[in-house]
This record gives sequence, structure tokens and C-alpha cells, in this order.
Amino acid sequence: MAQFLLETVWLVPCYALIGGLLAVPWSPGLISKTGPRPAGYVNLIMTFLAFVHAATALQATWNHPPQEVFIPWLSTAGLNLTITLEISSVSVGAIAVVTGLNLLAQIYAIGYMEMDWGWGRFYSLLGLFEAGLCALALCNNLFFSYVILEVLTLGTYLLVGLWFSQPLVVTGARDAFLTKRVGDLFLLMGVLALWPLAGTWNYTELAEWATTAKVDPTAITLVGLALIAGPMGKCAQFPLHLWLDEAMEGPVPSTILRNSVVVASGAWVLIKLQPVLSLSPIISSAMVAIGAVTAIGASLIAIAQIDLKRCQSYSVSAYMGLVFIAVGTQQDEAALLLVLSNAIAAALLVMSIGGIIWNSITQDVTQLGGLWKRRPMSGLAFIVGTLGLIGFPPLGGFWALMELADGLWETHLWLVGVVITVNTLTAVSLTREFALVFGGKAKQMSERSPEVHWPMVLPMMILLGFTLHLPLVLQSLSLLPSWATLNKDVALLLIWSTLFGCSVTGVIYLGNVPKPIRLPWKGLQDLLAYDFYTPKLYRITIIFGVAQLSKLVDMIDRFVVDGIVNMVGLFSLLGGEGLKYSTTGQTQFYAFTVLLGVGILGGFLTWQYWGNVFLNLIF
Repeated sequence: MAQFLLETVWLVPCYALIGGLLAVPWSPGLISKTGPRPAGYVNLIMTFLAFVHAATALQATWNHPPQEVFIPWLSTAGLNLTITLEISSVSVGAIAVVTGLNLLAQIYAIGYMEMDWGWGRFYSLLGLFEAGLCALALCNNLFFSYVILEVLTLGTYLLVGLWFSQPLVVTGARDAFLTKRVGDLFLLMGVLALWPLAGTWNYTELAEWATTAKVDPTAITLVGLALIAGPMGKCAQFPLHLWLDEAMEGPVPSTILRNSVVVASGAWVLIKLQPVLSLSPIISSAMVAIGAVTAIGASLIAIAQIDLKRCQSYSVSAYMGLVFIAVGTQQDEAALLLVLSNAIAAALLVMSIGGIIWNSITQDVTQLGGLWKRRPMSGLAFIVGTLGLIGFPPLGGFWALMELADGLWETHLWLVGVVITVNTLTAVSLTREFALVFGGKAKQMSERSPEVHWPMVLPMMILLGFTLHLPLVLQSLSLLPSWATLNKDVALLLIWSTLFGCSVTGVIYLGNVPKPIRLPWKGLQDLLAYDFYTPKLYRITIIFGVAQLSKLVDMIDRFVVDGIVNMVGLFSLLGGEGLKYSTTGQTQFYAFTVLLGVGILGGFLTWQYWGNVFLNLIF
């Protein structure tokens, strides 16, 4: 049975797609007698079947070589587009994580969106997201990966804009879509430019080609820069990082997927392309630089935020920056482990704060407090999610950061400092958020904030248990190093940075220190609070430039293009009016006009023969 499910694991994306299509009739109200809730239940059943199929197939594929499935699609003019699927432990494990998290997110949404009018449309889009992410995990072709990423970009726009009657939601959906489109446009250029160089889009063949490739350094550098632009947008890396914050205007259940596996879609493509990107040292250095700037910058920005969701989104960007560092230094295993640990812990953190957003008046952390006594389950989930994300042994985040820092210890010692700094800042940010929300005394906005009901608590507790047991799962799969071979120096640095960040922040925010806490220099405080003024820089550079260019094009269209058209129309009108008064209806007049025109045309054509003679006679 397990072997059969392994051979048919490529059908897993179809489960979610069928569930999403079955939920569509409830979206516009074609089925109204039952209410919209069956749309969610149908999608939930199909996602459960997909998860069981993927989890069972994962057991059968472990310690077996990868298999490829070829689905012919188009072959013309020397171009062969075949959908290639890779069935391996990594890809099947990825779809198991995607389907599992989507299953928990859908159960969570039953409670969170209990009375929402967009129920059917929301579950249809969740099915589209799951199908796209599962297809991306199995796809072994760069071109079709790009197509799937475009579908996910559209899905992000539709999910973020679910509550389209709110202006902020419309703005957030638009900004998220346009920002990701910038990276997608450059990615398409890179995909098309790579074909003449490699002659294939198959990831396996690209890796083989990269081992012996002899290409022009300038060409491969330009292609590589275009290829990393797409993952930059998906992973919310600087300067394409603002969309993740804007996308928080969407429903919290969709944020569970966005902060965990949607941002990882770009990292997945980046890891697949690592052999090609390593052909150019400039590309590797660019990825490291982008990752380091984003990781440290986003971690600093998260500390100064007062919105619950913004604190979470910048922490996700920071950890995706570490993934860029891992790929830039050819550490694929560390990158995959970072993606996995971030997905589980980030989803748990979103579930924890989602309940607070659901039945609280405000999302401002400075107006909350004292929720530990009222919401112990949410508080416990937040603690475990935080410890699972930072370097706290023996949870998953510790092993992921340990894998990355250990690989950098001998060759890039300064990057170890980046990893330790990001871990410390993340510990400070999440501890600060916990202390402001759950610690201290209850404030006016949080005095009546009871624990959420069971549809939201159940998936949160399941994910909490999996977060705690993730090291055991990794150990059973032989993915963790033994304590005997552990780099003790790196381990101690991670542990001490975690303890330092958590303890110092806890003393400051849970003690008697006057609040709100502000940095000594107000300019630095504002710099972090306003995202290094990146939105303002966008407005005075890119947005201003595009606006001026649009005005110029509008002027050319109105005064030049429309002017020529209007002038031709005016001459036609005047000519018609003139002819109207010159027509008599007499046949001889028409014949005279025709002969006169023929005579003038003939004289013009024969001027070269008799013109010179005529001029000599005159002069």
C-alpha cells in the first residue's frame, strides 16, 4: 500500500485543487440554502486525504534514490517542455509539511472565521495555495516552477484582499502583488536567458551542467542576479521586503501559511538553483550580502514595532535572510533545516497571536498585558514557538542555527557573528512581545480577553506538540549530529546569546523599569520604528519616478498622439465640408474633375522629360 501511494504521490496537489474547486459554488452564493460552511468541510476532507497520502508515502521513500516522473506537455520548434516531477524524501517531506500545516490552518479558520461572509472564497483560495505549494515541491523544472510561483503571487493577492471593502486591505493586497511582480519579472528574464546557456530547465540536468560549464563570467553573473531576484521577493528580502508586512492585512489563518511555507517557496527555488548560482562568486557574495543586511536589519526593526503582526513578519524576513546566507555559502542542508524549523515555529506563533487579534479590540502591544492568567494556552504556545525559533536546545531552531554556524566557523567567521546577532535580536524581539502581551497587569484593552474556543486551541496544541517533538523526528531520520561531534564553541555561543537576549529583555519589560522603553537617541528609535524609512525612500525615488514618467507618457498621448489623430480628423471634416458645397450633380463636372486630376498626375510623372525644356524656353 505504501509503495502504491509513493508511486501516485504526484496526485497529492490534485486533492487540494479538487477541494478548492468544490468550494467555489459557495463563494458567489450559487449554493445558499446550506450556508457557506460545507465549503470549508469539503476542503478540509480533501486536505486531510492529501496529508495522509503524503505522510504514508514519506515512509516508503526514505533511504531510497530519487525518482523522476515525466509528463509531456509541448514539443515544437526544438523546444521541449516536459513537466518533470522529482519524488524524493525531501520533496515528499515538503508536501507533508505543507499539507499538514494547511490542515491545521483550515481547522483554525473554522473558529477564526466562524461568522465571516467570505468563507467559501477563503477556503477555495487555501486549496489553490496548497495545490501550488505541493506542485512546486514536486516540480523539477525551472520554467514550470516560475509558472507555479506566478500562481502563488496571484493567490497572495486574492487572499490578502479577501476583505476588499476595507481600504487598508485593498492597499495591502495591491502593494504585495506589485512588489512580488518586480522580482517575478527579473526571474522570468533569468529563466529565459538560462536556456541558451544550459539548454535545459531541468534542475537535475542544470546541476550536472554546472559541474563542467564554461560560460562567460559576465553573462552568468547577470543571469544569476536575475534568478535570485524572484526568491528575494518571495522571501521578503531587502529591498523587496515590504510586501510581507502589507500582507498582514489579510485573515490570520492565511498568515499561518504565508509566514511558514509561502515565504519558503522562494527559498525552495533558490536551493534548487544553488549549483548554477555558485558558478559566479559575485552571485554568492550578493546572496550573502542580501541575507546579512536583511537578517540584521529586519531583526532590529522587529524590536521597535508595536503591532502584533509586524513583529512576526520582520522575524520571518530575518530568518529567510539566514537562508540566503546558507545558500550563498553552499550549505543546502542548513538552508532546508532553517526553512523547516522556521515554518513550524512561525506557524505556532501566528496561531498564538491570532486568538488575541480575534477577540481583542487592538493589536497594539503597548495597550495589552496581563493575558497570561486569562489565556494560558496561547501564552504557552507563544513560549514554545519562540524557543523553537531561536537557539534554545534541543528544539529545532537550535539545530538549524547550529548547522549553519558550524559550517561557517572555519571559512566565514564574521557570518557566525551575524548568526549570533540575529539569534540575540530575535530573542529580544519575541521576549519583548511576550512580556508586553502576556506579562504585567491587565490593561483596559485586555481586561476582558478570554481564551479562544476549541477549533482554534486544538490545532495550536497539535502544532505545539510537534514543535516540541521535532528534534525527535529529525533524530529518527538521522538528520541531527551527535553530541560527541558537536562544535562546543558554536553551541555555547548560541545558548549564551539566547539566554542573554531573553533574560535581559525579561528583566527590562517584566521589571519596574519605566515604560515605554525608548532608545537614548530618538533618531535611532524612529529609524527602526519606521523601517529605516524604506517606504519614504520608495515614495521619493521609485514611486516619484514612475509617477513622473506616467505624466510624461500621458502628455505625449494627449498632445502628440491624440493631436495627430485629431488633426487628421479635422482635415477630413473640413475637406468633406468643402466638397459638400462644390458638388453640382452634373456628369460633365465629374468628368472634368477626373480628367484634371489625371492630367496633373501625368504632368508630375513626366516632368523629368519635358520640365528642363520648358524651363529653358522661359529663361
